[in-house]
Amino acid sequence: MRITGLGHAGLFIETAVGSVLCDPWVSPAFFGSWFPFPDNSDLDWDGYGRTADYLYVSHLHRDHFDPVILRRHVRKDATVLLPDYPTDELECELRALGFSRFLRTRSGVPFERDGLRMMVTALTGPGDGPIGDSALSLDDGETVLLNQNDAHPLDTAAILEFGEVHAHFTQFSGAIWWPMVYRLPHAAKQKFAERKRTGQFERAVRYIDALQGAHVFPNSGPPCFLDEELFPLNGTGRDGESIFTDQREFLDQLARERPDVPAHLWLPGSVATVSKSDCEVTHRYDPQEITYLFDHKPQYLRAYARRRQPELAAERAGRAPALPADELLAALKDWWEPLMARADRICEGVGGPLRLDVDDTSIVVDFPARQVRLWDGERCRFTMSTSGDLVATNIAGRENDWSNSLFLSLRFSAERVGAYNEFVYTFFKCLSEERIDYVENYYASADDDGEDVVIDDWQVQRRCPHLRADLTHFGRIEDDLLTCALHGWTFDLSTGQCLTSDRHDIRACRTDPAPEPGHRTREAGLEGALTG
Repeated sequence: MRITGLGHAGLFIETAVGSVLCDPWVSPAFFGSWFPFPDNSDLDWDGYGRTADYLYVSHLHRDHFDPVILRRHVRKDATVLLPDYPTDELECELRALGFSRFLRTRSGVPFERDGLRMMVTALTGPGDGPIGDSALSLDDGETVLLNQNDAHPLDTAAILEFGEVHAHFTQFSGAIWWPMVYRLPHAAKQKFAERKRTGQFERAVRYIDALQGAHVFPNSGPPCFLDEELFPLNGTGRDGESIFTDQREFLDQLARERPDVPAHLWLPGSVATVSKSDCEVTHRYDPQEITYLFDHKPQYLRAYARRRQPELAAERAGRAPALPADELLAALKDWWEPLMARADRICEGVGGPLRLDVDDTSIVVDFPARQVRLWDGERCRFTMSTSGDLVATNIAGRENDWSNSLFLSLRFSAERVGAYNEFVYTFFKCLSEERIDYVENYYASADDDGEDVVIDDWQVQRRCPHLRADLTHFGRIEDDLLTCALHGWTFDLSTGQCLTSDRHDIRACRTDPAPEPGHRTREAGLEGALTG
């Protein structure tokens, strides 16, 4: 099996019986904020796109779904491997680009096609958005590859059952806006960013340990930021306030903590020839160029930015003009109030009003009242602030997932009182009736099933209250704190309280058979964990 790195999560996989093009991305994404690092625009995109037998787009986020590359360079008779998502949005987007041959997969179910055995594992929880995320397993009869990209599969046993992994491509860097956009004291932002980077690394290592790939390739990241406004966010930031670990930083840390893991540097144009017993990697960059990429990253990025300025200028010119306050309010009211009327669990989960500052206009999204109205000075636990042209562009395009436009652009700021509330961002990912209805049904069907497991000295519910990860695999207890490694959520077992987000308490009690005299074993949250 011959695999070529295309930058970020992009792969071109060649076998004796067929080739697969995965997640090709070049164009600036999320309002011109994200670019692949390093630059991949000079790769032979026609060569990859015109010869691929299969196209695999893992999900609709714009650093994986690039309509420009797909329209211009990829053959339209390629067979699309379609993940098993609850909505048809990905298929509709691809059909609009001219693709017509779709192979609909079933999540976690292997299938064979023309000598290739494949499996697509789809994730469809609200944390991923209803359109979800996915991973691709591929076996050509000689070598098994896992393209995990951004996906965080809950069932690693099913992936291992597909076959012993010889080439494991896994996400390693940040892909979120926390904590960079939050208005926090400098020291707090540094601390939260460091914690986030640590959590990202630990999650990647959990998968590396669980899947035991013969060869590991850090893939799917990091982005870089070439707009002057966002330039300080590159890497770990000017003063440790950012989360975008690069390839060499990850490999250096992995070598310290897992020296026996056979991991390889992976860059645009890198080629790996992999078999069951061997792996050879070559790079299109010479050693001096690779050293320059990482040792002189600011200079490299400045030159990169100069080359891509025309695209940034075109993106800015293509935004819709900001709306007057009355038109802005009317548009959001007409769009969002009917959705809130269908979103009982989301509105209850948010539990209060959110203030949205758009230039000089402040609007309240009142979830308990299911209303959108002008702000009247009331206290709001959640505040978001952004520019009018970005909101107007989302309105004009009826963007149903603002994480796939505004939030991942990092072109906004946020404040909150108290813990993270996932229902806030879930609402903004679900701005269509189809998405709202799906998530409401998901929450209703994802109630705690009552199954408990024992971890160390604690009996806890088996499923994490966040996205139902199996805590026998992802749970770690230290000082009576349980951390779910899938997304880093933490729970105080003595009280059952979720320390990461409100309304996600856990059921837990000690297993000590004979407490000391005077000691009362506390059962936490036994009246029932929050559903979802």
